[in-house]
Amino acid sequence: MSQERSQPQSQSQSQQQQPAQPPRPALPPESGFTDTAPFWQGTRDKRLLLQVCTETGRFQHFPRPLSLATGRRTLGWKEASGLGRIYAHTVLRTPGLGADGRLPLPLALIELDEGVRILANLLNVEPAGVRIGDRVRLAWDERGGDARYPAFEPA
Repeated sequence: MSQERSQPQSQSQSQQQQPAQPPRPALPPESGFTDTAPFWQGTRDKRLLLQVCTETGRFQHFPRPLSLATGRRTLGWKEASGLGRIYAHTVLRTPGLGADGRLPLPLALIELDEGVRILANLLNVEPAGVRIGDRVRLAWDERGGDARYPAFEPA
């Protein structure tokens, strides 16, 4: 009984056999579980809209189906000031979705003046110059067409 051994493929052979990848979207898809349409419409209008509990006035981010304050479906949307502080930060150094030609890319968890945190790219700042506690203001990371995502820059 003879056993056949598969020969390792060269890198060029394995690359040729891989199916073509569909183009990557500029933004994550809207959620089917929670209504995020107001957030995405706000980004198209260059307005940072966040969920707010209509009973308590408390903001929440990321969007959810229920108020974190009351556990009820008493939610609306309100424009945020776009001002905040850097709560934590890192630097993206590996290629990936939306990072082409932008590395190193500083990223930060921003604590908005409204009391919620949002993960965003930092624009117009060198990675070595980013400090926890620095004040930032809303900027827009333009991804082509009307696709944009909230980003922040030094205030």
